[in-house]
Amino acid sequence: MDTYSFILSVVTYMSAAVISVTLFARLGLGSVLGYLVAGIVIGPWGLRYINNAEDVLHFSELGVVLLLFLIGLELDPRKLWSMRTPIVIAGGLQVLLTALILGAAMLLLGLPWQTALIAGLGLSLSSTAIALQTLKERRLLQSPFGKTGFSILLLQDISVIPILVLIPIVAIGTPDLSGDSAPAVTGLIVVAVFISIFVVGRYTLRHVFRFVAATHLPEVFTALSLLLVCGIGAIMHQIGVSMALGAFLGGVILADSEYRHALESDIQPFKGLLLGLFFISVGMTIDFGLLFESPLVILAATVVLVCLKAAVLYVIAWLFRLDVSQRPLFAFTLCQSGEFAFVLFGFAATTGSIDSALSDQLILIVAMSMVTTPLLLLLHDRCIEPLFAQAMDREMDDIQEENQVILVGFGRFGQVIGRMLLANNIVPTVIENDPDHIERVRRYGYKTYYGDIFRHDVLHSIGAHNASLIILTADGTEEINLAVDLIQREFPDLNIIARAHDRAHAMHLIARQVSGVTRETFFSAVEMGKLTLQHLGFSADRIEKIATTYVRHDIEVLKRQMDSPGDEDTLVSIAKHARQQLEQTLRADQMDSAERKTGANPD
Repeated sequence: MDTYSFILSVVTYMSAAVISVTLFARLGLGSVLGYLVAGIVIGPWGLRYINNAEDVLHFSELGVVLLLFLIGLELDPRKLWSMRTPIVIAGGLQVLLTALILGAAMLLLGLPWQTALIAGLGLSLSSTAIALQTLKERRLLQSPFGKTGFSILLLQDISVIPILVLIPIVAIGTPDLSGDSAPAVTGLIVVAVFISIFVVGRYTLRHVFRFVAATHLPEVFTALSLLLVCGIGAIMHQIGVSMALGAFLGGVILADSEYRHALESDIQPFKGLLLGLFFISVGMTIDFGLLFESPLVILAATVVLVCLKAAVLYVIAWLFRLDVSQRPLFAFTLCQSGEFAFVLFGFAATTGSIDSALSDQLILIVAMSMVTTPLLLLLHDRCIEPLFAQAMDREMDDIQEENQVILVGFGRFGQVIGRMLLANNIVPTVIENDPDHIERVRRYGYKTYYGDIFRHDVLHSIGAHNASLIILTADGTEEINLAVDLIQREFPDLNIIARAHDRAHAMHLIARQVSGVTRETFFSAVEMGKLTLQHLGFSADRIEKIATTYVRHDIEVLKRQMDSPGDEDTLVSIAKHARQQLEQTLRADQMDSAERKTGANPD
C-alpha cells in the first residue's frame, strides 16, 4: 500500500468514526454500536471503501491488548489474588455451563462431537472489548457488578490457552498419538515464560524506565511503553497464548510501579483509537452474503446464542447475590460472543476440527451477537431499568414522632450533623429517600425514615408545622432549591439551614433569606489549609489567627458580592480587590506579631 492509499484509508476510518459515533452517542445509542455501523457502511457490504477487513482486524486487536494492559495496571497481585474465588467460580461456571448447553444443542443437530465441543467453547467466550468498554463507560468496574463481570472475562481470556491446545488434539481425522506430550510441553513453556516475565518485570523494568525517564524525552518514554506491551504480546503469541492475556499479566506486574500513571497516560490515547478501530473492523467482517443465503438460520442461531448466554449469566448473577435490578444489565453486558472466537474458529478450520463453511457461519454469528449488545443495552436503559425503578418505589414510612429538629438527608454530610446532635441529647427526625441507604444506616442503630419531603403530606407527618428547625443536607443544588421553596411556602415560620453546593448556590440561598447556609467544601478546605501551614512550620496560634481572619474576610466578601449588581465583571473586581485586602491584613498581622515578640524579648 502506497502512502496516498494509506492516508486515504486513515481519512476514511476517521471520518466514518467521527460521523457515526457522534451521531449514535447523541441519540443515546452508545459508541460501540456507532463504531460497528461505521464498519458496516465503509466495508465490503456497504460503500466498499475498504476491502481488507481481515488485515485491519488483526492490527486493531492491538486495541484489546492495550485495554487489558491498562486494566492490569489497576490491579496489583494482592488484589488479583483476592479475586480468585469469583474468577474460578463465576468464570468457570459461565464457560462450562454455556459450553455444555451449546455443545449439547449442536450434538442434537447432528454435528460431530469434536465440532460441538470446539464450537461450544468458542461461543461461550464473551467480548472483552465490548464488556469492559461498557463497564468503564457506566463506571461500574469497581462495583460488585463490575468485579464479577471482570472475573468472568479474565477466566475466559485464560481459558483461550487450553482451548487452543485442545483444538489440534480433537481435529477430525487427524489423530496424532505421537504428540501426546505436546500439551504438557506447551504448558511447561507457558509457565516458564510467565515466571520469566514476572522476574524481569519485577526486578529489571523499573531500572529501564528510570534510565529512559532520565532523558526527559516524552516520545522515547511513550515508545518504551508501547514496546513493552507489544513485546509481551508478541512473546505470548509465539507460545500460543492470547496476546491480551499476556499484556494483562504485564500490567499486573507493573501495577505497583512508580511509573504506572505515566504508562497509563501514554497508552490511553492509543488504546481508545485502536479499540474503536477494532469495533469498526468487526462491522466490516460481517459477511452479509452468508446472511442473505440463510437469514433465518443465522438470525435464529444468534438469538438462541444470546438468550442462552444471558440465562446462564442471570443465574450466576443470582448465585453471587447481585441486586435484582442489576441482573438484566449484567446478562446483557456479557451475553455476546467475543473477539477470541474469530481466532479459535479460524484456527479450528485450518486443523480440520470444524468444517471451513461452518467456521464462516460461526464467525458471522459471533459478529451478529456483538451487534446485539448495544441494542440490548438500549432496551435495558429505555424499558427494563424504568420498571425496576417503579418497582423500587415503596410506601412512605409511618412516622409517629415529632421533634424540634428535622434532618433531611443522612449521607456523609448529614451523618456528621446527626451524630453531633445525638451526642448532645438532641434527637432529630431523620428523613432519607434512598431505601438501600436507609437499610445500611439502620444496622448502625440510627433511626431513619423513608420519605419524600417534596410531598406536602410527608412534611406534615414529620411535624414540620411544630418543628423549630429543618436541616437540608442533600447534595443536589436543584433539590435543595426546590425544598427551600416548598418549605418557605408551606411553613414560613420554620427556620432552614441548608447545604450549599458552591459560592453561587450559597448566594442564592442567602438571597432567599435561609436562616443558615454552609458551603459543603468550604470549612473542610480551610482545615486542609491549616494542616498545610502546620507542616510548613507555622505556630498553632498563627495558624488559628490566619484561619479565623480568612473565614471572617470571606463571609464579608460574600455579602459585598450579594449587594453588587451581579454581573460577572463586578464580581471578579470585588474578588480581586478582596484578595489584595486579605494579603495586606495578613501581612500587617504578621508584622504586629513580630513587633510584639521583639518588644517582649529586647536585645
